[in-house]
Order: sequence, then C-alpha cells, then structure tokens
Amino acid sequence: MPYLTRGDAKIYFLEQGEGFPIIAIHGLIENTAYWRLPGVVDRLADEFLVVSMDMRGHGNTKVNGGALGYDEETVAADILALGDKLGFEKFHLLTHSTGGFAAVRHAMKDCSRFASLILTDTGSFTSPIPGDADSISKLNEAFARSFEKYSWQEIFEGLKFKPGPFFRGIVESDQSDEMMKMAFEMARQNDRQEIANFVRSFYTDPDPCKQGLANISCPSLIIYGEKDDMFIKSSQLMAECIPSAQLIQYEGVGHMTAIEAPERLSGDILAFIRQSTRRYYGAGL
Repeated sequence: MPYLTRGDAKIYFLEQGEGFPIIAIHGLIENTAYWRLPGVVDRLADEFLVVSMDMRGHGNTKVNGGALGYDEETVAADILALGDKLGFEKFHLLTHSTGGFAAVRHAMKDCSRFASLILTDTGSFTSPIPGDADSISKLNEAFARSFEKYSWQEIFEGLKFKPGPFFRGIVESDQSDEMMKMAFEMARQNDRQEIANFVRSFYTDPDPCKQGLANISCPSLIIYGEKDDMFIKSSQLMAECIPSAQLIQYEGVGHMTAIEAPERLSGDILAFIRQSTRRYYGAGL
C-alpha cells in the first residue's frame, strides 16, 4: 500500500490516471472509497491524475503514538505534504464535508498551492453546531459515544429510520438500498474508536471566518445538495464571501453528493477544472 509518513502518522493514498493532479479528501466516516466506489475517481482519471487520501482517523491511515493530529491544521498540512511527496507544485483540491473544513481554513491563510478549490457539502467552520465551547464539547461527546457503543451494522440499521442531516438524501432516494450498501461498505473500513476520537478532537470552532474567506483567490467551486440541511447556509455564505466563487445546488440530493449524484458531480468537477487549468496554465493543458 502507498503511504506518506509524517512523524508518527502513515497517510494512505491512491493514485489513478495521468495528467495535471487532483488531490481528493473526504468527510467523517468516509475514506478513499467515498470518491472511488461511486465511480467519481474513474471519470476524473480519464483526464487527470487523481490522488485520493485517507484523512487521519479514517480508513488505512494510522497514527501510532504521539499527537494524533485530529485537527484542521494538521489535516491541511497532510494534504500539502502529500503534494510535496508526489512533486506537485500546484494541484486541484477536491473536498467533501470535514475535509473541506480543513481545506478552507488553510486556503484563508494561503491558497498558493491550489490550482482550484472544490468544496462539496461543507463549510468554513470546524464545528457545524453553533454554541459555546462547553455545549459543543457535550454534543460531540454524545456523538462520539454512539460510535463506541454501536457496530457499523447497528448504526446503519438506525439510519434507515432516523437518517439525520447526513443520510436524508440517501434514505429518500429511489436507489436508497443500493446507496446505503455503498455507504456501509465505505464506513466499515474505518475504526469506530478512532472515529470517536476524531469527533472529540476536530469539531471545535463554529466561527465561519467571513473575513478570511475573502482572502481565497484561487478559482473555487461550491456544490451542495438541496436536502443537505446542515450545509446549505454555509455553502451559500462561502459563495458570497469567496471572490468569484461558483455555486451549484443539486435538487433532490442530500449530503452525500458523490454517492447520490456521481455522474453529475463528476461532470461539473471536470468542466470547472478544465476551465481553471486553462486559465492558469494555458489551453495546452
């Protein structure tokens, strides 16, 4: 398996295709399978080199001892270090949900490595739950304990009846059974205890940092699902504050856009990346 070693962490990644690079990072309880299983990577890799990585606490990425690094700054640093390892001066950054939190926060400070930034179903905070530190911590603790208490099978059985904000689109879809199987196959590749530890550590700051968003100068595409109740306002806010950002809403789709609408998502990403690549590097690329 290919890994990037950073201190005590071994960051797992997969490469597919050839051409100008795209690094893809996922959200909570996801991993490289989020982009791979629905076929998004296959479509993008027809024209570009796609490198999908497992975020800390997810999939095949492991941290052995020392600080876990379950925070947005370390996750962003992992992305840049992977780009360094593979010799990418610049790359397109494709994100979903939690991965997008880390990407946006870094882009506010420095987006010079990003040929473009694609933000799907995400926000510029690191906690989608508003409130003070104590109330956020209590909610995160309850959420974390659910991963420790229940198996993946039990969690997904419960989601069929109470999908919450993340699985509403899947449960209400005509292809619900197929999509749930795909999401389960993805989730079960994660260690539930590490997911719980990640939840306790990562989701701390509800501030969307509106002023910081104005510093993002790379081409930016923001996509969200009409049924993605938790990230509608945050997506619209980012589109308002990031200069020249493009915003797309997917009707009838929820939070898991790569699983729920893979063909449309792939097409929109390809069209945007082609445009961004030509803009920065000339029509020959």
